[in-house]
Amino acid sequence: MVAPKSPAAGRRTLRLAIRRQESPGVKSRWERFEVEVEPGSNLISVLQGIAGRPTTAAGEKTTPVAFDCGCLEEVCGSCTMVVNGKVRQACSCLVDQFVEGDEITVEPMTKFPVVRDLCVDRSRLFDGLKRVKAWVPLDGTYHLGGGPKESPQDQETRYALATCMSCGCCLEACPQYKVEPDATTWAKEFVGAAVISQARLFNMHGTGQVLKGERLEVLSGRGGVNDCGNAQNCVQVCPKEIPLTESIAAVGRQATVQAVKRFFSGR
Repeated sequence: MVAPKSPAAGRRTLRLAIRRQESPGVKSRWERFEVEVEPGSNLISVLQGIAGRPTTAAGEKTTPVAFDCGCLEEVCGSCTMVVNGKVRQACSCLVDQFVEGDEITVEPMTKFPVVRDLCVDRSRLFDGLKRVKAWVPLDGTYHLGGGPKESPQDQETRYALATCMSCGCCLEACPQYKVEPDATTWAKEFVGAAVISQARLFNMHGTGQVLKGERLEVLSGRGGVNDCGNAQNCVQVCPKEIPLTESIAAVGRQATVQAVKRFFSGR
């Protein structure tokens, strides 16, 4: 007769080194933890375990580690962190992917100001979306009839672009996206792949095309598509596998065509 497994069967002890920072502008520090985890656990559940028992590996009491999370299914984009040197979503980061006994390092993103611990302020990403007017303008609150027809090919392309969750992974990996520039210079810095791809999405939209010229005007200037160095790191780390390099190329062509038309029309 096989003896029943103990409640702890299959569990293992995981060591984590977490970069912590009490508040913006304060010097960061490392704290190490040991957590017993079950098979199939993701990094969020590990961090929740630490929050429930905030004690370091040395047995010292500490404060719970601050982190952001929402959907826990790679949709909201809020739990982006740098794990073992690679930016990724903590909710889809399964600890079984790491060899037992190895120490996992967890850090906040470096391209955004740290609010506390693993929480960062992604305002500059959303400011970039505002710069390119990444939305469909309201053209009335009354019934206007059926909308513009779209081909299945355009629908398929736009669906992939629409899965962007503004997580910031592509921006963290981009060498052209500067580290925490001063807030007054954000409007001059490279907007990054996520913003360019969203501009492409709304430029393809039947109603969103109304603002296509204004978007391309912004992306033709400083901080726009021409500032891309074509490192292609963005497409490598995108958790949604969005064709970001295709978007950058497509918007680059659109901006060139608009510039040529403006040159010959004198407008």
